[in-house]
Amino acid sequence: MAPERENGKSMSVSSEQKRKEGGIAEFARVVVHALLIAFVIRTFLFQPFNIPSGSMQATLLIGDFLFVSKYSYGYSKFSLPFSLPLFSGRVPGSFTPELGDVVVFRLPREDSTDYIKRVVGLPGDKIQVAGGLLSINGKPVERERIDDWYDEDNGSKVKRWREKLPNGVTYESLDLSDQGQLDDWPRPRGAVYTVPPGHYFMMGDNRDNSTDSRVPPELGGVGPVPFDNIVGKAQVIFFSVAEGEAAWQFWRWPWSVRWNRLLKIVR
Repeated sequence: MAPERENGKSMSVSSEQKRKEGGIAEFARVVVHALLIAFVIRTFLFQPFNIPSGSMQATLLIGDFLFVSKYSYGYSKFSLPFSLPLFSGRVPGSFTPELGDVVVFRLPREDSTDYIKRVVGLPGDKIQVAGGLLSINGKPVERERIDDWYDEDNGSKVKRWREKLPNGVTYESLDLSDQGQLDDWPRPRGAVYTVPPGHYFMMGDNRDNSTDSRVPPELGGVGPVPFDNIVGKAQVIFFSVAEGEAAWQFWRWPWSVRWNRLLKIVR
């Protein structure tokens, strides 16, 4: 009888061990599958970004977290993790940005850095800024003065305009100064800039606080952005915390989260 009890005990221990090993293996499979799904989503569908500067105020605020669609304009090497040079150009290349799109792109002079701006010039467009007013192909962009924008984080008011691009896209822009350094561009006043083939002209909505295509790369700016450098189109704000707050400090969310910005469509 004694040997049988030992055998039964051994069998029980062995079954328990197999059950534990099976549970660990199942957990590992779930983790691997989740990572693969996240990899596919981030590479081909949506990638999260956060806003670190005020160059796109009042459309995007410091502390906004948003999803950028990777499929909107096809894929380039910058769509891949670590920007692996597995192919050149864009695949497919038939989907192109439109005027007014808010896009994330890799900085041409330093292609490891992400920027986010609004497309205001397509390849071949003639761009001019005079007295802070943007003109495209010789026609000033329609704009009307609306209520000042109130910066809740800094407690200041800023002059605000509603602009309308030639294709009908409307958005708000801010004007911090009537004599901003880039209010007359290109120099000398009256000159016109033609966007090169295969490139796009980007500007921030916060016109006097944006390093964008008006500033050439050799001066630390952006210049015209090659199509291949565009990562994707900004779609929706999925989270937002007040400037200076950390998103991971969840115990402060009742006071720091901008609840009215959650799930807001980027326009």
